[in-house]
Amino acid sequence: MTPFARVLRVLRAFVRALGIALLVPVLLFEEWGWEPLAALMARLARLPFWARLENHLRQLPPWGALLAFFVPVMLLLPVKVLALFLFSRGHAATALTVLVLAKLVGTAIVARIFQLVERPLMRIPWFARWYPRWKAWKDRVLTIVRQSRPWRMVRALKGRIARGWRRFKEG
Repeated sequence: MTPFARVLRVLRAFVRALGIALLVPVLLFEEWGWEPLAALMARLARLPFWARLENHLRQLPPWGALLAFFVPVMLLLPVKVLALFLFSRGHAATALTVLVLAKLVGTAIVARIFQLVERPLMRIPWFARWYPRWKAWKDRVLTIVRQSRPWRMVRALKGRIARGWRRFKEG
């Protein structure tokens, strides 16, 4: 192997590791929030308007479903730009609050929409091919993270805090 090829290989490994390191917090947040936030959004279906909207989403053709899936992502982009603007003006706490709220709302909406349009999305050939690969890769990364020592330590600490809180409430 040539020195250039070796450097390229090391660089590729570094970029891959960096990419995974940057994605892990996002994956963990979405993994934590996806189901509960989607369930929270599903409660809105009790409202007649929302029930009709969800029914329309379920009946979308594949490309309409794809558009419906990405619209909330695009609509939240200006909110994230606003957060960056606030941060640049020295309003770090406000910017962080805006970002966290945007992430929570965005994840809730996207998770629910995905539940409603997954079937039509799977009729798009490239989506049907890549989504299972993405899911398998994400599951592997999350398995590695969950097996890591820091993750286990945080989980153990969380358990101790929960047990202590229960004892405190019981008196």
